[in-house]
Amino acid sequence: MGKMETILSEIQSVTSLIDEAELTEIAADLQRTGRIFVIGEGRSGLMAKSFAMRLMHLGAEVYVIGETITPSIKEDDMLVAISGSGSTKSVVWTAEKAKKLGCQVIAVTTNPDSDLASHASKVLRVPAATKYRREDERQTIQPLGSLFDQCAHIVFDTICLSYAELKDIGHDQAFKQHSNVE
Repeated sequence: MGKMETILSEIQSVTSLIDEAELTEIAADLQRTGRIFVIGEGRSGLMAKSFAMRLMHLGAEVYVIGETITPSIKEDDMLVAISGSGSTKSVVWTAEKAKKLGCQVIAVTTNPDSDLASHASKVLRVPAATKYRREDERQTIQPLGSLFDQCAHIVFDTICLSYAELKDIGHDQAFKQHSNVE
């Protein structure tokens, strides 16, 4: 088996353990909330930004924590916080602060017993390998947290697909929100 086939097999082995009904439930939660905020660091942060971009295309009011135009988070907003290990300091701190402010917090992590998960209203476990290679993590040929980030991207796109269906938004409506100055 080639490298690409192995990577795809690894992704399939992780995503097959995630209940799509849980992703649809998260999409419904996102649809019911007013504003959505996302946070992550490193490659996981890029997955969070990708998720925010697609939600924006689907008509959501969404912000990335740490960007210069991000407003203050308030009660009744929702935070989606992503950290493979669940121990990334800035992500954990933001989740803790958001919870204290009365926000719903969705933690996306491999570790449901992590600091991040302890501050979450809902934990979405993505059972992939992280850079720490703990005993209970999946085996992977890939470096660091690549498997987690790839699976998170697919999970987020699946949530977006359900979100679009719930809001009855098709390709043409989403395309109208796509950048036209590139």
